[in-house]
Amino acid sequence: MRRRVLVLVGATTSLVLVAFLVPLALLVRGVAVDRAVQGATVQAQALSSMVVTAHRDTLAVAVEQADATSAYDVSVFLADGSRLGAAVPRSPLVELASRGSSASGEVPGGREIVFAVRDSAGAYGVIRAFVSEAELTRGVARAWLLLAGLGVVLLGMSLLVADRLARRLVRSTIELASVSHHLAAGDLDARADPGAPDEIGRVAAALNHLAGRISELLREERETVADLSHRVRTPLTALRLDAEALADRHEAVRIEAGVDAVQRAVTQAIDQARRRSAGSGSGCDAAEVVRERVDFWAVLAEDTDREIGRDLAPGPLPVTVGRGELAACVDALLGNVFAHTPDGTAFEVRLYRSPDGEVLLSIDDAGPGLPEPGLARRGESGSGSSGLGLDIARRTAQRAGGDLRLGRSALGGLSVTLQLLAAP
Repeated sequence: MRRRVLVLVGATTSLVLVAFLVPLALLVRGVAVDRAVQGATVQAQALSSMVVTAHRDTLAVAVEQADATSAYDVSVFLADGSRLGAAVPRSPLVELASRGSSASGEVPGGREIVFAVRDSAGAYGVIRAFVSEAELTRGVARAWLLLAGLGVVLLGMSLLVADRLARRLVRSTIELASVSHHLAAGDLDARADPGAPDEIGRVAAALNHLAGRISELLREERETVADLSHRVRTPLTALRLDAEALADRHEAVRIEAGVDAVQRAVTQAIDQARRRSAGSGSGCDAAEVVRERVDFWAVLAEDTDREIGRDLAPGPLPVTVGRGELAACVDALLGNVFAHTPDGTAFEVRLYRSPDGEVLLSIDDAGPGLPEPGLARRGESGSGSSGLGLDIARRTAQRAGGDLRLGRSALGGLSVTLQLLAAP
């Protein structure tokens, strides 16, 4: 943008300077020619009275002196055919003047000016002045150089001013783009300078208004999620009381553990909704969290005749995901196994560190796998569920710098690999 502004201003200024300086240069040359011709004319006219009245010897001395002291070649052709002053042949203009007609014209090397002077006898003498080309253009080259220098200075000044303006415009545009990138990265406090020039300032003000509106909407959404999550606590409390009232203590403990898990998920939802960024966890030990959640789901696996294969690294395996988020992620993946495979389907959980230093959690099952590849998208499911389980795991991994991969497991079903960035 800056270069384009400079090119535009340079081209416009050059056209203006050409339109202004070329006529001025021609005018300067015309003035120089007129000045030289006028000087020669005055010099020649000063001798006209002497041609009529002065003695020949006196006239000869005057003509010689004029020719020697002036910048022009001065000659006088008398009616008797003699010549005084500069030794030049009779030109066609001299012949014309000898018949009584004064004139001037271009000749090789300059300009010739002739005056017809009638003596007392009625015959015509001719005064000739020759102005050389150098005299006609004396001072023109210097004037043209001054005009060219003036043009260069004016062009340089215009480019300098244009560069300052373009730099300000470009700087404002770059700052505006930087603010938009900050907003896209989640920094909703970033603001553009509304004092930027003209339309850019208007765009900056509009972007600031948009950022403020986004902040308001996100705050309202977080509060709404927190309120809805908080409302779930009441039925959970009632469910806990019902579990404690069960006669079978083993069943009561199992149901209370499930209620505790739901309670933790609700609490985590409230915390995440109230935090500025949902991915701002402080990290945790992945080995400890995965082992705890697998032990929790092992009870349900036993009740549904599912065989669990475990290959969990002893740890510690620190990752950049918060403990609550990782637990919710593991629950979502294991919950998908129980929800989308028939009872008795075996599955395997592996947790290990890759050669690249990443922490990988792999859950393979012997179920039917995904019915359609597109069902891994958020909110889509082929089994009547919300379709959010895989998306929760994917977003959790991506917030921590990792990713989620789907494939065919060695058991014949679906293989889900959660890639997490190891904490330093």
